[in-house]
Formats: sequence, C-alpha cells, structure tokens
Amino acid sequence: MSDEAAALDRLFDGDKAAWDRFVARYAPVIYAAIQRRLVPAGRTAEAEDVAQDVFLRLCKADYKLLRGYDPGRAKLTTWLTVIAGSTVIDHLRRQRGRNTSIDDVPEHLLAVDPPKLPVRIRIPPDLLSPRQALVLELLYQRELEVAEAAAILGVDPQTVRSTHHKALTKLRAHFAERPDESPGG
Repeated sequence: MSDEAAALDRLFDGDKAAWDRFVARYAPVIYAAIQRRLVPAGRTAEAEDVAQDVFLRLCKADYKLLRGYDPGRAKLTTWLTVIAGSTVIDHLRRQRGRNTSIDDVPEHLLAVDPPKLPVRIRIPPDLLSPRQALVLELLYQRELEVAEAAAILGVDPQTVRSTHHKALTKLRAHFAERPDESPGG
C-alpha cells in the first residue's frame, strides 16, 4: 500500500490530523486549479468560496467522492484538479444571472429576430440530372435523412451524399455565373 493510500485510509477512518495534512498538502493544487478557471472569468474574489466547496464535496457523505478516487487511473493531484475545475464550472453556472434583473439586461440582448421566410429559387430544368433533382427533393423538401433517401432510392448512403454534392456544385457554379438569378440577388 502506498503512503498516499495509507494517508487516505487514515483520513477515511476519521483521523483529524490526516485530514489536516491532506488539506495542507493539496490546498495549493486545488487553489491553483480554481484560479486557472476564475481569473479568465474575472471572478478571482470567489476563489476561497470555491475552494471550500471543493473540500466540502470531497468529505461529504463520509468522503464518498474522495473514496471514488482510483490511483490506477490518475495521480491524486490530477484527479483533484479535475474535481476543482468541475466545481468552478458548477459555481459559475449557479452564479450566472443570479444577481441580474431582467430590467438590467440591455434590450438588444433580449430582442428576437423575426423568422426568415424560406427563399424559393428557380432551377433551370436541364441543369440537374433527374437523380440529382430527386436527391435534393428528398433531402430538402421532404426533409429526409441521407439514410432514408438512400433506402427510397435503393442505393448506398454514400451515393446519395455524392449525388447531393455534385448537385450543389452545379447549382453554385450556375448561380455564380448568373448573380441576378441567385436568391436575394
């Protein structure tokens, strides 16, 4: 049994000195992981509160989370860094919008754009092959998935993807040559 595992066992047995040693040894690692997440968010003043949350999570329910540590998967410092990072994320999510009244939010952030109506374009009848036109109809008008369109056509899904790509390439080339016919043009 490693020294680290023995120290954790003493901690799990309720040895207060073992807990104090654990906190003294790993608090700098946890605090650094917290700072890495809080500094970019401009919330460094909350680091001590988050650190307390980390230690509470570790010892809650008879050290349930800490007992879940597996030394075969990661070093304890790495594992604690992950726990600290997820605690910061949880903290920031809880704090998001907590102190913001809807009256304090700028109106442009609350605005909803009106829905855009679909643009219909006319595709010259001789531009696409019948199969390309059918693939576009199945994918866009009937809103089928590639696999569904392939089943209807009795072909491989890759054939549908290839046909779709070729049709779009023809359409792009056609409308690039005639910008007055393009949607919105």
